[in-house]
Amino acid sequence: MPRPTPSDLVFEQIAEEQFPGIQKALAEKGYEATDRDAFLMVREAVMLVRELRPEQGLGEAVDQLVALVHHAYLVWDAGMLTLSIGDEQAVELLGASVTANGEPADLPRAYYAQLPERRIWAEVVEGESAEPLDGCFLHSTAGGELRVLGVFGLHPGRSGFSVVEAVGSRPGRLARVDGTPLFSPTLSGGAAALLHSIVGGEELLELGWRIRFAAAAASLEAVRWTP
Repeated sequence: MPRPTPSDLVFEQIAEEQFPGIQKALAEKGYEATDRDAFLMVREAVMLVRELRPEQGLGEAVDQLVALVHHAYLVWDAGMLTLSIGDEQAVELLGASVTANGEPADLPRAYYAQLPERRIWAEVVEGESAEPLDGCFLHSTAGGELRVLGVFGLHPGRSGFSVVEAVGSRPGRLARVDGTPLFSPTLSGGAAALLHSIVGGEELLELGWRIRFAAAAASLEAVRWTP
């Protein structure tokens, strides 16, 4: 049975009831949907963010909520596709640099990439326990940058989950300060358990770029697109 995605858990009813109104408003105003500033100029989008905001407020975390709503809308607008990446394909992604020239023409405008469960971890909040990465929302901006929203700590026993966004061109000559390989485990016993870790926003962004290019590569032909 497929694992539920954040869209399944949070936006299933919202997508049916509210996303069409946002889509119509964006079209009427002639706004590019990937432009977040324009997205937030649409009354229907702002109202949805306010509806999802808890009563006690979010403080600076409101930016994370805005990012989640925006990514979820774009995935809905692009056809609600999920890219499922298996264990072997994930190892290939994390173990070596994936290269490509230009933007793959046959990829959806936006999608959710779901990675193997509890295999990739990150310290989302400094000083707190690491959380497992469920997957990433991805879409390209009009300027050619990639927006990656990592979703961490998604499991049935938790009422919510954590998100971290990274935006930009593909990092060049990325290296960790301590000299360890990218995506190598930082958790105690992680190597023996065949785990991986993400350290910092640039590493999350690099993972997003690898997913984006590898999705169209023959070496990852076993990945699955599901509506």
